[in-house]
Amino acid sequence: MSLFLCVDCGGTKTAVVIAGSSGAIVGRGTGGPSNITYLSIDAFIDSINKAIVQALKETRPSDPSIHALPFAEGIVSPFVAAWFGVSGADSPAAIAKVTPAISKLIGIPAGPNLVIANDTHLLAAPMRMYPDIDSAIAVIGGTGSIGVSFKIGAEGKIEELGRVGGWGWILGDEGGGYDVGRETLRQILREEDHASVTGQPSPPSKLKDRVLKRFGVDHVMEIFGIVYHGDPTPSSPSEDAWAADDLRRLPKEKRISSLPRLVFHAAFEEDDWLAKQILKACAANLASQVAVLLGEGTKDAQKVVKAKDSVISFGGSLVGVEGYRKLILNDLAQRGYVFPHIHYVEDAAATGAIALATAYISKQDK
Repeated sequence: MSLFLCVDCGGTKTAVVIAGSSGAIVGRGTGGPSNITYLSIDAFIDSINKAIVQALKETRPSDPSIHALPFAEGIVSPFVAAWFGVSGADSPAAIAKVTPAISKLIGIPAGPNLVIANDTHLLAAPMRMYPDIDSAIAVIGGTGSIGVSFKIGAEGKIEELGRVGGWGWILGDEGGGYDVGRETLRQILREEDHASVTGQPSPPSKLKDRVLKRFGVDHVMEIFGIVYHGDPTPSSPSEDAWAADDLRRLPKEKRISSLPRLVFHAAFEEDDWLAKQILKACAANLASQVAVLLGEGTKDAQKVVKAKDSVISFGGSLVGVEGYRKLILNDLAQRGYVFPHIHYVEDAAATGAIALATAYISKQDK
């Protein structure tokens, strides 16, 4: 059976889906983080290796020869084609950097059967569903964020037009997990500043109470001591960002990016005023980046797409929450951008694997 591999490489995890030649999903696997911006090639390959092997074991449980990567000499790769959507692969140089290692790992030479691109490309597939649509905006809002526009070009291929964001947590990622955590602390601190001037305390907030508890402090101003505490040494035990009792045992980034779970629960389950205010601000940050792809702030951009002629496709854990997507879409609508088709791609790896198999079937039928 011919196999088609799709790997969604994200900042939090790696997701692998294998489809058969009929288009049916026959195997799945998961691995650790695989954002190439933050990892060495060895660490990147290790994450995707584990995920692919897991999927192969599910696909062909009785074939021990393909349960280890790279494939042993003399063993032909079971994959007809592969599609890697790699977080952090933002330039030709970044893609060229990982291509030899990926090619060796899965046994497919660099070329038309091995597609390596930014992970947003996996979200462009829904535009093929509508005959009246030839462009798409893909928006990722998870650990990080990025917006990319696409069109259907020559020979029906999906071509990237422009991109905004994806700068990582230090420089950007507006509307992503780190941005939500940072905005949460900023607004809590801002409320405290205002209270110091007016003498009037801020309205009660369940979110604020939970954030103080999460940081293990009694007063807002004590947050600084945790936020700016030095990063743990490499020899420190690795801890899950949510499970760690002492945030100082986590890298600085994780101390902040672990907060969105509290914010989303407070906003959408408890109607907390502060949480809703924070998410509205973060949604506006991400919407403002999408608006650039739609021509906001420019008159004669050649690669601008029109919202009324496009599908907007979301992917990532944060935009997977319907209430947050609505905040983003409402902000865009207020700017005059309304999309006729809206999609949330819950399983980008599955979308990619099925698309690969479908394209293969179409070629065989011609």
